[in-house]
Amino acid sequence: MSRQIFDLSGHVAVVTGGNAGLGLAMAKGLAKAGAKVAIWGRNAEKNAKALAELEALGGDVAAFACDVTDDAGSEKAFADTLARFGSIDSFFANAGGSGVRGPFHQQSRADWQSTTDLNVQSVITSFQLAIRHWLEAKKPGSLVVTSSIAGMMGIPMASGYSTTKAAVAGLVRGLAIEYGRAGIRANAILPGFIETEMSLDTPKAFQDGVRRRAASGEIGQLEDMEGIAVYLAAKESRFMTGQCLVLDGGHTIFPL
Repeated sequence: MSRQIFDLSGHVAVVTGGNAGLGLAMAKGLAKAGAKVAIWGRNAEKNAKALAELEALGGDVAAFACDVTDDAGSEKAFADTLARFGSIDSFFANAGGSGVRGPFHQQSRADWQSTTDLNVQSVITSFQLAIRHWLEAKKPGSLVVTSSIAGMMGIPMASGYSTTKAAVAGLVRGLAIEYGRAGIRANAILPGFIETEMSLDTPKAFQDGVRRRAASGEIGQLEDMEGIAVYLAAKESRFMTGQCLVLDGGHTIFPL
């Protein structure tokens, strides 16, 4: 009998911002594939709810309170994760947000700094922790960041968001080259419009426009994040590194 592909038994994955939305969807996919999953999130109530959903899937999971913009907090969450699971095999830097929105010419240095801290510096800090762990343990690892098609396309009133999502896409290319010989891979997922509680607050006209540009005529669902997370964690993706995987239903290739 041939072995099952994408089997993550014994694999330990960390998902930041894993208590809701895209992060929880990826955590569910990883748990379904047999991985042990640690979710990091700021909100204790949301952490507990997400943990219950993941435990219902039969996985070995844990939740850690963490604000990824606080370096000391990330260091503690990483140490606590290692204490709980013994090792880490893949790290999904998913926590992030829209940052400060508004006219570009009216945004202050502090506005830009807060957006950068949330979407770029937090990823740098998290990835440094993971890379140090893998280098010291002399083991391979997979780094994954949730970027966005906003890093490829212009979005009015959200220049900071687009800039930071483009930045992390560049980051994985640099890390892939720098640490590839150590067996460490780095990739970015660039989701398009995925239906979440937050995204449903967007105007109907915008959602209708997304449907028109999607090849399928549909908006992405949270379940669409599961498979790509499993693939990037699994050993079957060992030859995939430094790439930006667009998951948008064809949105960015439609010319109108």
